[in-house]
Amino acid sequence: MDALAGLLEGPRARGAFIIRACFDPPWSVRIEDQAPLTVIVQARGDGWVIPDEGEPLRLREGGVAIVRGPDPYVCADDPATAPRAVIYPGGRCATPDGQEIKDYLDLGTRTWGGRADGSVVALIGTYQMRGELTDRLLDALPPLLSLSADAWACPLAPMLAEEITRDEPGQEVVLDRLLDLMLIAALRAWFSRPEAEAPAWYAALGDPVVGRALRLIQDHPAHPWTVADLAAKAGVSRAALARRFSELVGEPPMAYLTGWRLALAADRLRDTPQTVGAIAREVGYGSAFALSNAFKRVYGVSPQEHRAGAA
Repeated sequence: MDALAGLLEGPRARGAFIIRACFDPPWSVRIEDQAPLTVIVQARGDGWVIPDEGEPLRLREGGVAIVRGPDPYVCADDPATAPRAVIYPGGRCATPDGQEIKDYLDLGTRTWGGRADGSVVALIGTYQMRGELTDRLLDALPPLLSLSADAWACPLAPMLAEEITRDEPGQEVVLDRLLDLMLIAALRAWFSRPEAEAPAWYAALGDPVVGRALRLIQDHPAHPWTVADLAAKAGVSRAALARRFSELVGEPPMAYLTGWRLALAADRLRDTPQTVGAIAREVGYGSAFALSNAFKRVYGVSPQEHRAGAA
């Protein structure tokens, strides 16, 4: 499996919060839903995404933005427009002074805002739980990224626009899978761009020495690797590999190996019914006890607690 496939195999939306938001200027909504990831497709007109920290981002028609939570942000027609509504966890909506907003923003099936045929329409899909996405993917993303219409040209966007207002049996599952595919399409396009802030290890895969060591670790995590073993496979000395690996990846080879094994274990705990012992053997630990100790030291919870939280 290549590195990008490893990152993108994880999205699994389950009952995602998906809406068609329609507005006429001036409009502004503050998002405080604490969601781990939100995909915004600007289907009609232009808009702005304004994080609390960082520069405002203009999203033009046809473009897509991906916002990594849980920090709040504002979506508006202009950065100067004050928010008129606040979205909280679970899709609860209130005015900035706390009064609950109900029916008058409901424009039909999964359609919300001021006017159903408003001059600005955004398709918004929100992953509501961190367990629906791999930690490796979330850690690889900046807080906010965007692609213009000509940079991603996703044929799934019109399909989502058509499906989002349907109310048929199984529709929630259809929308979940469309959201997953759109996220993958956007991230694949983004990672291919030179300005993408990809993680250090992703860029290091292009190095003839460190890339070889990284692929060995990623493809064979259960192997009892040592720095000497990896150096021999890469055709350099132990010291040379350790130095170059740390320079390009930002941590020593054995630290990266530990992180990779635990990330794989976290994914398997979320996605499979395997026992902790079976997962331990698959990712390079001799016993469930050894994996549990390492997992709790890094993640702060036991493997069982992590599995329960993801469920």
